[in-house]
Amino acid sequence: MIALRIKVTGRVQGVFFRASTKEKADELGVKGWVRNEPDGSVLIEAEGEEFKMNEFREWCSIGPPAAHVKDILVKDIPKGVEASGFSVRYH
Repeated sequence: MIALRIKVTGRVQGVFFRASTKEKADELGVKGWVRNEPDGSVLIEAEGEEFKMNEFREWCSIGPPAAHVKDILVKDIPKGVEASGFSVRYH
C-alpha cells in the first residue's frame, strides 16, 4: 500500500474532474478524497495498492475528456488516508 498527495493544475475545475476522479478511484479500489482548491487546482489524497496507484496517478495526469491537465505534483504521504472509500470534498 502507498499513499499519495496529488495536486493537479491546468483547466481542471468546472470540467467534472472531481466526479471523474471518484469514478476512477472507485473502479480501482483506491480510497481517499478529492477537492477543488482556491488557486484553481485540484487536490487529491489517495491510498491503495502500488500498481493501482500507478494507474490512478497516470489517469490524474490526463483527467476526464473536458480537462486540460498542465502538470501534476505527486508527494508520498504517510499511509492511513482518513477515508473508508473515496469522496468528493467541498471545503
